[in-house]
Amino acid sequence: MKIYFISLAVGLLVGVLYYLLNVKSPAPPFVALCGLLGMVIGEQLMPMIKNLLS
Repeated sequence: MKIYFISLAVGLLVGVLYYLLNVKSPAPPFVALCGLLGMVIGEQLMPMIKNLLS
């Protein structure tokens, strides 16, 4: 259940960022692809950082 609340919180944060950056929703293709790239990189970096710190 915790993961659903985290997902909702991140979604709300992204919505606020879209508003602050004046990006229309759904995002234009370039903005959307940059966001997806950031998600993929972030997902891959977390295990690498955990391994380096342990």
